[in-house]
Amino acid sequence: MDRTAWIAVTLCVLGLFAWQIWNSRQAAPRPAVATTPSPTVPGVSATPAASVTATVAPQPAVAATAAPSATPLPFAERTETLRNSDVELHFTNRGGGIDQAILPNYAAEHGESVTLNSPARLPIGAVIDDPAAPLLPEYSIARDANTVTLEYVTPEQVTIRKKFSFATTNEKKENFIANLDIDFVNGGAQPYANPGYFFAVGSAVPGHANDYPSYTRLVWLTGGGTKGIDVGWFAEGGGFLGMGQHPARPFYTQNVNSAEWVAASSQFFTSLVVPLTGKADAVWGKRFDIDPARKTYGLEGAMHLPGFRVEAGQTYTAHFQLYLGPKLYHRLAQLDHNEADVMEFGVFKIICQALLNILNTLHSFLGNYAAAILALTTIVKLSLWPLQTKATSSMRRMSALSPKIQELREKYKDDPTRMNQEVMKLYKEYGINPVGGCLPMLIQIPIFFGLFTMLRQAVELRGASFLWIKDLSQPDTIGHLPILGWPINVLPLIMAATSFWMTHLTPKSGDPTQQRMMMFMPIIFIVFCYNFAAALALYYTAQNLFSILQLYQNRKQPMPTLEKLPKRVRR
Repeated sequence: MDRTAWIAVTLCVLGLFAWQIWNSRQAAPRPAVATTPSPTVPGVSATPAASVTATVAPQPAVAATAAPSATPLPFAERTETLRNSDVELHFTNRGGGIDQAILPNYAAEHGESVTLNSPARLPIGAVIDDPAAPLLPEYSIARDANTVTLEYVTPEQVTIRKKFSFATTNEKKENFIANLDIDFVNGGAQPYANPGYFFAVGSAVPGHANDYPSYTRLVWLTGGGTKGIDVGWFAEGGGFLGMGQHPARPFYTQNVNSAEWVAASSQFFTSLVVPLTGKADAVWGKRFDIDPARKTYGLEGAMHLPGFRVEAGQTYTAHFQLYLGPKLYHRLAQLDHNEADVMEFGVFKIICQALLNILNTLHSFLGNYAAAILALTTIVKLSLWPLQTKATSSMRRMSALSPKIQELREKYKDDPTRMNQEVMKLYKEYGINPVGGCLPMLIQIPIFFGLFTMLRQAVELRGASFLWIKDLSQPDTIGHLPILGWPINVLPLIMAATSFWMTHLTPKSGDPTQQRMMMFMPIIFIVFCYNFAAALALYYTAQNLFSILQLYQNRKQPMPTLEKLPKRVRR
């Protein structure tokens, strides 16, 4: 390698180390910040995101075990439960909502069932004026066979009556969905005008100790696309070269344009609320400390809904649909309000959908997700096999042309423009496409990033094992380096080794830029994959082995001969 190549390799390695350091710092303790309760704002004019830090005050952090209200409850808490085969909903009279949604078919990191929301956070379905300083009054609570009813009478003699029930249209499809009807019954003598209210959508916490902060998010759908923030948004920002610095931000509140739903989302699970009567016009979120020892963070959120007017003796009813469960794309995609967009597949949406559907179809036949990934790799590789063979042939022809190209480089070394013109002319004379060898790689890049995006939230892979890998949705860490504490992930290292092996076997073209790109690709991919799901490294390692097999097969073919094309063909 020349000096430039060595410099580039060194920078890539340093980039990998910087990536590891940054990841470790993301999990490092940061001082938590509490806020001075903000006053209730009738009708809420949401504060822009850039200015929400004005009310920060140095108060003690709120631990996960503390209730969100500032004072102890003046009443005894009572609970009721609704359950089906997929979810168990625990209701509380504290604010009248769901304080826990337990998923008995999904095990958490330490063996207990996955739980959405917490008694320490705002109950899902709580109706509040100001989520930064919530008042959670005592509701009466009652249950019949399939419904839990909670009721509270306001000082204005308005009865707020909430009825929670499971959807029953299609039991299998709807098990993670609960319906909520809220009646506002005006029992007073005067009309009642509500200026708007917040509706708590629940909280999300990391599922694993090594989760990226970007996995714990508040997400909403507006204008046909999703927007959101993660727990990292609230952290203190050091800026760049002194620019963009900001203190830790206590909460997020923002006007939105007719949001169809709002969700508190972790890597694999979500509590998602669809307002069916009217769309949300603002969102609110707050980060909270869930482990004082490790300083890991959760995020809770709420949506703001427009006001309404109720005449004396009349009733206004608001309807909501709640999805409380795993982010199973095939189930979310069957719902009516684009709930599947909570997956946030982005620009790779079509590729992610196709790959996930193929993966699940293969799993239905093979019964093992590792086998399904290997089968998917085989399908992708066989589909690209003819193209890869043609690209390898093109690279071998360019390798045979290298002496002529080198002569031109020496001849016109003082005239780069003329040199490039002559090199391109030489390619044209022999009918060689200088980027032909890169085409299979360019096709695989969208597939790679589609897998990267899809596997990031594919709950189907959660807990799936393969050989030494305990969980395909997590890195295959077998230990940590002494002193530094960096994880030792085996499969990405095997992937990098097979990538370098494949680069060594690939015919060297006459284009130094292309050679360097091929050489740097293994380093680039290990940076992407090192702390990511083992499933992605498994896919790419298997693909590399297929490519190596194909390269060995192509090397057995006779070396191509160089022949100039007839002039009429060159045109």
